[in-house]
Amino acid sequence: MIDYKVIVLSLLASATGHSVQAQTTLRLTSLPETTPAGSVIYVAGSFNNWQPAASAYALARQADGSYQLALPPEVVGPQEFKFTRGAWVTSEATANFQPVANRQATLAAGPATLTFQVAAWQDQGPGGAAPAGPRPHTLAANVRVLADSFRLPQLAGRARRVWLYLPPGYAQARRQRYPVLYLQDGQNVFDDATAYSGEWGVDETLNQLRVSGQDPTGCIVVAVDNGGDRRLDEYSPWANAEYKKGGEGDQYTNFLALSLKPYIDAHYRTRPDAAHTAIAGSSMGGLIALYAGLKYPQVFGRVGVFSPAIWFAKDSMLSYERRRPAPRASRFYFVAGPTESETMLPLMAEARNALLTSGVPAKNIRLVAPADGKHAEWFWRREFGSAYRWLLAR
Repeated sequence: MIDYKVIVLSLLASATGHSVQAQTTLRLTSLPETTPAGSVIYVAGSFNNWQPAASAYALARQADGSYQLALPPEVVGPQEFKFTRGAWVTSEATANFQPVANRQATLAAGPATLTFQVAAWQDQGPGGAAPAGPRPHTLAANVRVLADSFRLPQLAGRARRVWLYLPPGYAQARRQRYPVLYLQDGQNVFDDATAYSGEWGVDETLNQLRVSGQDPTGCIVVAVDNGGDRRLDEYSPWANAEYKKGGEGDQYTNFLALSLKPYIDAHYRTRPDAAHTAIAGSSMGGLIALYAGLKYPQVFGRVGVFSPAIWFAKDSMLSYERRRPAPRASRFYFVAGPTESETMLPLMAEARNALLTSGVPAKNIRLVAPADGKHAEWFWRREFGSAYRWLLAR
């Protein structure tokens, strides 16, 4: 079985006492016997914007049959990645050909080797080989790209793709106004063709809730793509000194609250008050969603926190909660699996307790920890409907 534990590499120094420049080597010691002869094996991850066939990230075959790649020295800090044969349809899978969760490693300065095995390839399951080329689009008909290059003025004018989901019947219900949910990592929200580790299926879930009568009104969803190699910077207001990432989350939340939300409210029939405006995200996206709900409680009164990476800025985040108590009317939904990491649930519980101490009533906070929960899109997809209904549809 593949080991998906987070690997923390120790800081090494040379014999002279000078720091050794980081260069982590990834090594694959085992591939499926069905791997086609001559296959090029790549690694795609947070360090190369999840490109499944980037030539600079091809592993070299060694004399002993293993495959190896030395990552660039500047690749340090928390990373997520997968191995592929050049496309997402040929990415690694579990032994029963199911998509795997992202591998995770926290890389510190210093040379080290991480060893892995690939159990299977997704395209070689019982259904036969998947067609070559891009994966098909899976977004529902009521999802579209609002803008390919929406400007982020608070971040030196960077541009980002923004997705828009309008509830069924939006065009006909001309007097109806809707709550709005803002989601991070937009690549993974609606469309498997753009997702780098599976999609949340938010459009399918909301459409089904509407059809079943569990969400009579529906909501608007705005999903913002992450910034690739800037993701860690933009999703934390505080820099992590060890990993030299973070520190732009304040500007990013300013963009969401002061630029994107006013635009959406001006162009669509929203219910703009905090009680009908939610923000959510997973991992680092969960961290920035929690921060946004504390910094702008008058804007984001409903907060969905999925498997939050609180560890990245633990002391700063918990201190900020104490300094910026949330209004009693705010609502927070926390969800994570107890085996995601040793610190996941304890830190999430600390964040919950800080909200309770600051005066948010217990009825406005929910913490859910399913035993099988994983740090993966399939888990967040499964849990999304329950979180959404509790935050906005009840």
